[in-house]
Amino acid sequence: MPFVARPVIPSRSVAITDFGAVPDGQTLNTEAFAAAVENLSNQGGGTVTVPAGIWLTGPITLKNNIELHLEQGAVILFSDNEDLYPIIDTNFEGLDLRRCISPINATGARNIAITGKGIIDGNGDAWREVKKRKVSDDVWKTVLKRKGGVLSDDGKVWYPNEGYKKARLTAGSLNKPAEDLDENEIKTFLRPVLVSLRNCENILLEGVTFQNSPCWHVHPLWCRNVIVNDIMVKCAYYSTNGDGIDIDGCENVMLTNSTFDVGDDAICIKSGKDEDGRRHARPCKNLIIRGCTVYHGHGGFVIGSEMSGGVENIYVADCSFLGTDVGLRFKSTRGRGGLVKNIWCDDIRMKDIESYGVIFNLYYAGVAASDMKDGGGSDIVPVDETTPEFRDIHISNVICAGAKQAIYINGLPELPLDKVTFRNCVFTAKKGLEMYNVKDVTFNKVVINGKEL
Repeated sequence: MPFVARPVIPSRSVAITDFGAVPDGQTLNTEAFAAAVENLSNQGGGTVTVPAGIWLTGPITLKNNIELHLEQGAVILFSDNEDLYPIIDTNFEGLDLRRCISPINATGARNIAITGKGIIDGNGDAWREVKKRKVSDDVWKTVLKRKGGVLSDDGKVWYPNEGYKKARLTAGSLNKPAEDLDENEIKTFLRPVLVSLRNCENILLEGVTFQNSPCWHVHPLWCRNVIVNDIMVKCAYYSTNGDGIDIDGCENVMLTNSTFDVGDDAICIKSGKDEDGRRHARPCKNLIIRGCTVYHGHGGFVIGSEMSGGVENIYVADCSFLGTDVGLRFKSTRGRGGLVKNIWCDDIRMKDIESYGVIFNLYYAGVAASDMKDGGGSDIVPVDETTPEFRDIHISNVICAGAKQAIYINGLPELPLDKVTFRNCVFTAKKGLEMYNVKDVTFNKVVINGKEL
C-alpha cells in the first residue's frame, strides 16, 4: 500500500460570516457557503471557516484545494426543503441511479478536507421511513406526530409522504423505484447520502461529527488517497439505510480512531452491484482500518453485499464492536460476481453481539443478520462472471464476549469459501460453529465456550 499523505490546502482562509451568513438556525445560508467556496477557489483554494452557531443551509459543493473547517460549537444544519436538492445522476447501493444531490458533495475534486470539532447534521428524520417493529411504543408515537407522514396499508411503516409510499411499493428492498414513476413526486424516496465524494483524490475527514443523515452518512465513491481520522458518525438506531461509512470502489484509504453508532452497517466496504458494478470494474483495495469503535449497527466491519468490482488488501485491527448486530460480516449473493481476497482482521474485541460474532453469508437476502432466516441449500449452478468468490481471509486475536452464535459460514456449493483462517480467537456464545459449502477453513487455537475446535 502506498503512503497516503494529507491533502495540501493553501494557507488562505475566509469565514462564512464574511459573505453574510447568519448563525440563527433559521436564515438559509446556502449562498454564503457557495460564495465562500467560490472566492477561495478563484484564488487557488483555502479554508472556509465555520464559527460557532447553527448554520442552516442547502447543499455545499466542495472544489479543488478547499477545506471546510468547523470550529468548536459550529453546527451545519441542512434544510429539509426538498426544492434545494435537485435530482442528479449518481451511484447508490452499487447501481447507477437518479437520486437527490447530497448535502455535502464533490465530484472530480483534488485536495479537499472537512475538519474541526463541529457537527454536520443532515436533518434526516424528514426523509426516512420508520418501521414500527424497530422502535419502542414511545418512539412510534413521536414518529406518528411528524408533519405530513402517512402509514403503510397495514399500519406497520411510517412514510414521510404519499410519494415515498408509492415508490416503496414498487422498489422492495432494492431502493430502486419503478422507472415510470414521476421522480419529482417520489423525490423524498430518492433521499441523498449526507457526504458524497465521487471520483475525488487526496481527501481528509477529521474531527467532525456527522449525524442524522437522510441515508448513508459518508460515501467516498471511486476515490483515491483518503484519510478519515477521529470522526464520529451517529444516528437513531432505527434509521433506515443509516450506514456509517461506505468505502466504495476506493484505493488507498486510512480509517482510524473513529466512532460509529448507527442504524445499519457501520464500516462497510463496497465496489458496485451486479452488472453495473462489473462494468465500472472499480475494486476497493488497499485499506487500513485501525482503532475504531462501533456501538449500535448491523455490522461492525462489513464487506458487501455490493462487491461486484472486487475487494482486496484490507487490514482491520484494534477495533471494538460493542452491542452491534454482527461483529465481522461478509455478505454477497449469486448475481454479484466479484472477488474478495487478502483480508486480515486482527485484534478485534466484541461484546454483547446480537447475532453472529463472525458471519459469511453468500445467500444474502437484504435483511439484518438478526432477521436472517436459513440460508441457501445445496443446489449447484454453473460458475460464471456472476458468481461471487471469497478467499484468502484471515481472522486472528478475536475476543467475543457474548453472541447468539460464534461463527456462521454459508458459502456457495459451486464456489465454496476457500483459504479462510481463524487463529487465537475466543468466543462466548449461545451457539458455536456452523459451516456449509467451504473448501479450506482452518482453526488454530480457537476456543468456543471453553472448548478448542
